Amino acid sequence: MLWLVWVYLLNLQSGALGFGINPFSGDSFNHQTITERALLNVTAQVCRALALAEGKDFTFPAQPFTAKSIANACEAPKSYKFFLPNILFIQSMNAAVDLRRLFEARYHCDDELLREGQRLITEGLSAVKAANRKQSFLSARLTLGGILHTLQDFYSHSNWAELRNKFPNINMIRRNANIGNIADRTTATCRSCNGDDCRNNILENVISRNILTSGYFVVRPMSSNKPKGKCSHGGFPDATSSVEPKGGINKDSYSSSHGYLHREAAELAIAATSQILEDIRGASGDREFLQLMGLSKGSSKALCFVVDTTGSMGDDIAAVQTVTSNIIDSKVGTEDEPSLYILVPFNDPDFGPLIKTTDAEVFKGHINSLTAYEGGDLPEMSLSGLQLALTGSPPNSEIFLFTDAPAKDKYLKNTVIALIEQTKTVVNFMITGILSSRRRRQANENQQQQQTQRMARSDSQLYRDLSQASGGQAIEVSKNQLLQATSIITESTSSSLVTLLQVNRNMGRPENYTFSVDDTLTNLIIYITGSSVDFTLVNPSGELHNGASTGPSIITAELVGNLLTLRLRAQVGLWELRIISTNPYTMKVVGQSPIDFILRFMVQSQGPVDGYDLLENRPTAGSNTSLEVTLLEADSTTVTEVTLVESSGSGQVNGLVEAQGGGQYLVHFDKIPSVEFVVLVKGQSTNSTTSRASSVTFQRQSTTSLRASTLTVTVSDTGSVLEPGTPLLVPFSVTTTGDGGNYVIKATNDQGFDLTFPSSLTLESGGSANGTASITAPSTSQSGTGVTLTIEAEAPGGADTNYGVLRLTVLPKVTDFSPPVCQLVSLQSNCSDNCNQSMWELSVEVTDGENGTGIDRISLREGSGMLNSNITTANGSVTLVSYNASCCSPNVQIVVVDQVGNVDVCSYSIKPTTPSSSGAVQPSLLCLSVMILGLMLGCQIR
Repeated sequence: MLWLVWVYLLNLQSGALGFGINPFSGDSFNHQTITERALLNVTAQVCRALALAEGKDFTFPAQPFTAKSIANACEAPKSYKFFLPNILFIQSMNAAVDLRRLFEARYHCDDELLREGQRLITEGLSAVKAANRKQSFLSARLTLGGILHTLQDFYSHSNWAELRNKFPNINMIRRNANIGNIADRTTATCRSCNGDDCRNNILENVISRNILTSGYFVVRPMSSNKPKGKCSHGGFPDATSSVEPKGGINKDSYSSSHGYLHREAAELAIAATSQILEDIRGASGDREFLQLMGLSKGSSKALCFVVDTTGSMGDDIAAVQTVTSNIIDSKVGTEDEPSLYILVPFNDPDFGPLIKTTDAEVFKGHINSLTAYEGGDLPEMSLSGLQLALTGSPPNSEIFLFTDAPAKDKYLKNTVIALIEQTKTVVNFMITGILSSRRRRQANENQQQQQTQRMARSDSQLYRDLSQASGGQAIEVSKNQLLQATSIITESTSSSLVTLLQVNRNMGRPENYTFSVDDTLTNLIIYITGSSVDFTLVNPSGELHNGASTGPSIITAELVGNLLTLRLRAQVGLWELRIISTNPYTMKVVGQSPIDFILRFMVQSQGPVDGYDLLENRPTAGSNTSLEVTLLEADSTTVTEVTLVESSGSGQVNGLVEAQGGGQYLVHFDKIPSVEFVVLVKGQSTNSTTSRASSVTFQRQSTTSLRASTLTVTVSDTGSVLEPGTPLLVPFSVTTTGDGGNYVIKATNDQGFDLTFPSSLTLESGGSANGTASITAPSTSQSGTGVTLTIEAEAPGGADTNYGVLRLTVLPKVTDFSPPVCQLVSLQSNCSDNCNQSMWELSVEVTDGENGTGIDRISLREGSGMLNSNITTANGSVTLVSYNASCCSPNVQIVVVDQVGNVDVCSYSIKPTTPSSSGAVQPSLLCLSVMILGLMLGCQIR
């Protein structure tokens, strides 16, 4: 089984953290496996429902499910490259609760704070649903991981299993619902264990009266505040377990105090996780749920354009419109069809809005409606538009920015680089005429013209810096060459695109590069950007090719502006590229292959738990670090080398590679390069069709340039919700391992919301300082709007920077906690033995109650008949729904969602009985059971 886990190395005697977060904990369940199983099972159910709705068969893959087997079963094999990282991210956000909020009892349902845990879960669930509606999937995944941890801990830390409950507590995911009779603070709940035997330590009256409790947990012995007679969590490092009553009740592992119920608690947690995922599925819709997971029958890549719409951009916009039509017409219905289309226009003084759609024709309409009109002065808000695109696009996207003007908002450079690093997004700049005389009526004077050109060159360098940081390219062409240069966009839409090698050279000099080509690679291309760059290519057979004499290995060589494109005939083995240039240039070797990798930097936890946490900004300079590498083709490939390579030089640092199983590798580095670097992975491919299968070497490189910092910026997790009109205080800290001084603080957000923050903090050498930012969403902000807050710290002199990023979801106060209600009006059937010749129909009245927010969506989940509904607001919010179908399709599930995401699944069925002597058929109404992992969630007959 492929372990879809985040690597945390914990040395705990028992799981004190809720099922533990150590993936290598023997046979015990942990948060990662519980989350994985539920995600994969619910995703499979969604794919099955969609297949049946399309009249197709669906075959479940063999158990145990893996991300790859589910992607294949869902007819979305190329989406595996995105599905797996999303599962890993949700798991890592789940595990982070233990490392970042260890002492906050409500996040773990400890200390009998069960209602507080319920509140965290339900508030987070509302934020997930709202974010999904706005397609802010990254924010939704982040919040989802956190609330899953609290939900799963309920079954490990409370006595729900000891009360002999066989099904999850559905009210844990329902706002303001009664989760049970919770013990008050004066009610004793436990006696001391009999030595190591804690089976009977919960008092009999607690069990007989069905009273809910949970163990108290404190790490430091001097701070034990367990009330008299209360149960402890138990095990190391819980200090309350040595205070009467001694022992504990946690079920985190088989070796825990109540480890005899570990499997039962884990199965309840899996079922509860499935329940909350089913609720999210109902609120969002099946296809949108798959988007949240990163599954699409196309490539799952987003096609994202950021377009300058000022007066001189008419030709450029026409080129964008043409290339968009070409891509859509050639990709729709294929494995490389983009799953998401994003457009951000900008000019001066405006930028946005971000337009996001999954409908290719809708996107084409938005693109075709773009018009160029005269703006203000020359520079445009290009970086503001790019910032909006970076925060609104899925991670690992590729963005194309079209402009012919300098950036007016250069101050956003570090913010943009921070977002590029965090999202691993590639940004390509398509620059036309940036050195021309656009709107420079006064530029006839030589001195002024020279100054303008110097500024333009500086802005060209800004775009080059940003493209190089992301692994993209800054392509400079004339306006009549732009359409020819956009062929690179068509290539980039393939989800199978991988990078073999990429280098940036700010000072040109003769240099030789080598790269290995394996037999899984197709469509091998070399991109070289720069002026006056001479090359010689040597294939594995030793044949030479250059600009003057292209040999058989080069299929085509095309020069457009400053972009040289070499399309190669792939040949397995070691290639060499010799470049001679006195000018700056970039070189990139790409191809298409299923072999790729995911990388994640980790940082060792500074708390009482010995573990590793996800590093979400720059690693610390001058210290050792760890990196997790996950191979996407784990069955046929093995990693042998992982190296940190300087982006603009030849220096490198080799890592110590430790295989963890299931395609995962933990790589340790004793230092980090002091300059920008990329990650180079090499290994062996054994699934080869050639006679040299055992010796085929592959190499892959990360695209984003990374860098270390002597600074650490830690932004406090204040929760994921930003209430309109109410300021949110965001504490943060800045720590340096370098010299002290006055550190400049900058904070920005992609929505332009009101934001205050200290302009500087004073740090001593090797010290730290705290600050607080305040952000306020306008009272008119739409629910579900995603907000990305970036806080940067800059060392004295600007020599070093680092950042922290907080993602928030705008969510007004929710007052509607009740799901809609279905009331059966009529059901009629004339079903006979020949179901093809008979029909049945029903009529249902759907209401959202007196104080409800109104019905938002009614959809069909199961059933091949015709659903008709006309959502109205008559009598508060009443909608009449009718459904008719062939008797060959006797079951139906109607999903009803209100405006705040409350969901009801109304299930009906007809069952033909044996005809009576008169030939009449009596229909019966049945409630359909929803089975998830053997659990009946139940439904109501309306």
